[in-house]
Amino acid sequence: MTALFEHSPWVEARADARPSTGNRHADLMAVVHAASANEQLALIRAHPELAGKAAIDRTLTAASAAEQASAGLDRLSEAEFARFHTLNAAYRERFDFPFIICVRLTDKAGILAAMEQRLRNDRETEIATAIAQIGEIVRLRLEDQA
Repeated sequence: MTALFEHSPWVEARADARPSTGNRHADLMAVVHAASANEQLALIRAHPELAGKAAIDRTLTAASAAEQASAGLDRLSEAEFARFHTLNAAYRERFDFPFIICVRLTDKAGILAAMEQRLRNDRETEIATAIAQIGEIVRLRLEDQA
């Protein structure tokens, strides 16, 4: 079974310890939203950079590798790879966590455009956006398990 959250089993464990509403996604996201700011940052930081080192050295989780491949991130030209590397570095420098987007809902061009646009956001907006994108990733992973 695919882990729903990257290297963060605490989310599912906490959801399992609570009464279920019958909506697994809502129950999981309620745990995320109730988590402390530090826990939310740790959840965001548990995600790999897109087309980053983990993709090259094959240390991505199976789910992340498949998701990145679905957007063509496993087949980048040298110029595209360089652009991802530059934007990943700028994003991490600005926000101190990796750029998160549900890659299954976009493509390379859409990801690059979102990276460029979101670099203009403030940190609080990006934390909220990253959490929302994690929610989309988890929603699709739950659908895959159904």
